[in-house]
Amino acid sequence: MPDDVVAERADAARNRALLLEAAARLVAEQGAEHVTMHEVARAAGVGKGTLFRRFGDRTGLLLTLLGDAEADFREAYTSGPPPLGPGASPSQRLTAFGCALIERIADENDLGAALARQVPLERRHSADNGRSFHRHIASLLREAGVEADHEMLAHAMLVFTNFETMDYLRDECQVTAARLQATWADLVRLVTAGAEAEPRASES
Repeated sequence: MPDDVVAERADAARNRALLLEAAARLVAEQGAEHVTMHEVARAAGVGKGTLFRRFGDRTGLLLTLLGDAEADFREAYTSGPPPLGPGASPSQRLTAFGCALIERIADENDLGAALARQVPLERRHSADNGRSFHRHIASLLREAGVEADHEMLAHAMLVFTNFETMDYLRDECQVTAARLQATWADLVRLVTAGAEAEPRASES
């Protein structure tokens, strides 16, 4: 590979790291809702054009930060200890997954939730993180032996954990996080009632 190409790739990687580091620092200091592309570029010492070429727009930047922030949670529900991770029944894992999401949404200090709130709904669902959530729920429904359209049912269940739904219920209806978690557990119980089958190979 030509030296100039190697140098260009090294510069691009360095700029990306500088931009993400600056963005993460600004989010921690100001809150995700106050961070602008101009501020990130200035804090990183990189031209704003470079920032836009790298991430597309502010949402693209936030989604990249979100992917990093969600790494520990993704590991927990895919390979961590039960009941969130493998080793529990599909219904137990579904219950644990939804309750963990609700707990994080209710936690004002959760970085992943703070970042995700700044991302439009359609981009949030189509991003890697949103697709991973959907794939995980559909897989567990399939493992549980639920006779339904697992893909669509997973979408329906995830609607309950949308920030828009959760924030409305918590802020406008004064529903506690504990009640929301209990409702999720009821939903899982009703959906999987009588359907728990021989465990199948997980696709999560």
